[in-house]
Amino acid sequence: MYGNNRPELISDRRRNPFVETSLNYALTYIGYVADSKDFGSLSITILADNDYYSETASSKDSKSRGRFANFGVPLHEAHKTGLGSSAALVTALVSALVIHRTLHPDDLGAGREKLHNLAQAAHCAAQGKIGSGFDVAAAVYGSCLYRRFSPAILEKVGDVGSPGFEERLFNTVEDLDTERRWDTECVDFGMRLPRGMQMVLCDVDCGSQTPGMVKKVLEWRSQNRKEADTLWDTLQANNEKLRQELKRLAQEDSDPASPLDYTAVRTYLQTSRSHLRAMSRQSGVPIEPSVQTELLDAASEIEGVIGGVVPGAGGYDAIVLLIRDDPAVVDRLNALFENWKSSVEDDFGGKIGKVRLLGVRHGSEGVRNETLEQYAGWI
Repeated sequence: MYGNNRPELISDRRRNPFVETSLNYALTYIGYVADSKDFGSLSITILADNDYYSETASSKDSKSRGRFANFGVPLHEAHKTGLGSSAALVTALVSALVIHRTLHPDDLGAGREKLHNLAQAAHCAAQGKIGSGFDVAAAVYGSCLYRRFSPAILEKVGDVGSPGFEERLFNTVEDLDTERRWDTECVDFGMRLPRGMQMVLCDVDCGSQTPGMVKKVLEWRSQNRKEADTLWDTLQANNEKLRQELKRLAQEDSDPASPLDYTAVRTYLQTSRSHLRAMSRQSGVPIEPSVQTELLDAASEIEGVIGGVVPGAGGYDAIVLLIRDDPAVVDRLNALFENWKSSVEDDFGGKIGKVRLLGVRHGSEGVRNETLEQYAGWI
C-alpha cells in the first residue's frame, strides 16, 4: 500500500530488495512525470512462473493450478533456477507501474527504451550496480545482440531520497544528460533460432549468487589484466562466430525436408566451454564447475543434442542446451536426468540436486501487455 509521500512497503515478511528498489524507482519516476506524489492506493500481486524456481514438495502438489504454483517457502528461501528471475521481476514491475500511470498500453513499443533505462537503473541499484544488464535487455526487447551501457550513466543517479534524486533519475531514464548518453547497443531484436533447432533448459536445484560471483571475477580481471583480457577477447571472438553461424543458419532457405548442418555450432559451443573452464581455474570462481562439466558432457552425447553451456554468470544455475526440435530428443534427455547423480567431486564443493528439464523454450518477444483472463483467480 502506498500513501501520498514516499512509497512504503507494508509486509510482515522479509523484504525483497528487487521489489522494494523497483517500487521506489518506478514511483519516483512516475511522480516526477506527473508532478505529483499522490498515488492513491495500489494493490500489487507478483506472480513467478514455476520455472524460475526449483521444485518443492508444495509446488509439485499445486501444479494443477497452472503456471503459478505455491512453493510453500518464503521467497528468500526459494532455490532460483538461474533464468534471470530478478531481471524479469524488475522489468515487469516497473513496466506495469509506468504503463498503468503514464502510458497507454498501445504505446508500449514506443516506450520500450524508457522502460529499459528505468529497469536497468533499478536492477543495478538493487544488486549493487553489478552485472552486464543483458538479462534486463532480454526481458524488455526479447532475444537480441546486446552490448552493455557505460557504468558512468548510472553512477550519478545517487541514492533514493537523496537531494535531487527525482530529477536525476528522470533525466537518466529520458536520456537527457548530454554528457552521459545511453550507449547501449541492442540489435537483432526478435532473433530466431535456425529451422529444426530448439533451446531447452535443465534445472540442477542449486543456483548461484550472481552478484558475488561477478565481483570475484572482476577482481581477478583487475589484478591479472593481460592474462584476463587475452582470455576475454578469445572467448568474445568465438562467441561472435557462434552468433554469426546461428544467424546464417536461420537465414538459410533450403529444402525443409533436408536437415541443416549444426557441426560448426557444436564446435563453437565446445570451444566457449573450454574458455569458460579456463576462466574458472584462473579466477577461482565456479563459472563451469566440474559437476556442471560432467552433466553437460553427458547431455551433449545424447543423440540430437547439439551442445550446451552454463549461461549467464555461470555457476550452479540451470544449463542451456541446443537440440534438434524432436520430441524423441526430449524423451532421451528426460531419461538421462531421471536418476542423475554426480560421480565426480566438485572443484568448488557444489552439489547438484534433482536435474529436471524445464518447460520454457526460446522466445523473442520481450515485454508485452498481457490479457487478464489468464490470471483469473489471482487478481
